[in-house]
Amino acid sequence: MGGAAVAVVVAAGFFFFRSAFVSKPKVTYREYRPTVGVIRQTISTTATVQPQNQLEIKSPVSGRIDEILVKEGDLVKKGQVLALVSSTERAALLDAATQKGQSEVDYWNKVYNQTALISPIDGQVIVSSLNPGQTITTSDAVLVLSDRLIVQADVDETDIGSVKVGQKARISLDAWPDIYVDGVVDHIYYESTLVNNVNIYHVDIVPSRVPEVFRSGMSANVEIVVKEKSGVLTLPVGAVKSRDVRSFVLIRSTPPDSIREAPARLGLQDADNVEIVSGLATSDVVLVESSSFVPQTDQSGGNPFMPRRRSEKKKRSHD
Repeated sequence: MGGAAVAVVVAAGFFFFRSAFVSKPKVTYREYRPTVGVIRQTISTTATVQPQNQLEIKSPVSGRIDEILVKEGDLVKKGQVLALVSSTERAALLDAATQKGQSEVDYWNKVYNQTALISPIDGQVIVSSLNPGQTITTSDAVLVLSDRLIVQADVDETDIGSVKVGQKARISLDAWPDIYVDGVVDHIYYESTLVNNVNIYHVDIVPSRVPEVFRSGMSANVEIVVKEKSGVLTLPVGAVKSRDVRSFVLIRSTPPDSIREAPARLGLQDADNVEIVSGLATSDVVLVESSSFVPQTDQSGGNPFMPRRRSEKKKRSHD
């Protein structure tokens, strides 16, 4: 019995001795100061570049295309001649005239004019799929014009209530991710579309400029700014703690090594920062815990039962 008691005492003593050398958590802090800045709440979603208004240019007569005077991507003005077409009758007369000589061709060119296809709007040519010499009917689109390219975003029904006409947006293209274009919400559609069992609403966003790289049908990404505040006091979201329904931060107090909780009333929040409505000033030093474990044994992994070496002084860094 006595031997067993001795064994227990020895084991307990060994455990206590070992625990003195186990790494213990040491709480360290990162320091932040509240800064005055801008808070933006945004809705991020996918979108597609497309014409705001699309217009097909068709010939009033059936016949043959003589000449197309524009190409895809060209900007055109209202009243500009886009293409020239010979009616079926004119084309037949000219074909017959070529058998008789150039003078006969010149005669019919003078007395039987071509039909000019004229742009009814200022816009851009987005489709030109036909070529001179092809025969056409009055139902064939010789060209397709767009008054301007816009971006149509797909917004989930859970977010559509936050979207308003006139809100700012930021546009980027999948094909050109480094190009950003500012835009404005222009129209919110009333009818939804079911996509993967989710109701989606289309939102038209008009860009402030249309870069040359924009093409109809391109995939885009959009951030719609639904709320924005400038000149407000902000902190990183991770600096704010909560207990029950109360929000607070840890700040450095006096004496210098002491820490206290400071209640904070929060406002707008984005993905990174939160607005501090009251409770803090720019002079406050906010502390954020970051745990680090500092081993009490020699860093070289020596025996813990051996005397510890004296720590070396840090070398002075040189610029």
